[in-house]
Amino acid sequence: MTDHLTKKQRSSNMSRIRSKDTAPEVAVRKKLHSLGFRFRLHDRKITGNPDIIMKKYMAALFVHGCFWHQHEGCRFASLPKSNRRYWLPKLEKNKQRDQKTLETLKENGWKTAVVWECETKKAEDLNKAVDNIIRQLGESSA
Repeated sequence: MTDHLTKKQRSSNMSRIRSKDTAPEVAVRKKLHSLGFRFRLHDRKITGNPDIIMKKYMAALFVHGCFWHQHEGCRFASLPKSNRRYWLPKLEKNKQRDQKTLETLKENGWKTAVVWECETKKAEDLNKAVDNIIRQLGESSA
């Protein structure tokens, strides 16, 4: 299937897809900050360029979009009906890259956590996700 957009139109569309400072990521950051946690953002020196880095805890946090990272069992992770020959390998590569990144970070002594986009839509789900992160850090307060 050929692309019905010109190269310039496709480039313009793709440039609008944000990879940082997304609404789910900002929600997680605000919640962590309100609990007294301090962190850095998007450190390219750390494998996988985590969304949130908490060096004090050796923790790398990722806030994944359910579609782009194919959150299993999530209604937001449905595959597009058109152009599946393009989307299936692309999304599978994303999942494999994510898994390899988490493994590498753990091998290097980092604690890792993934917060899914769907976990940030309701306040109670966001609270649970952040509580899980705090539990993984082994800290009840900052």
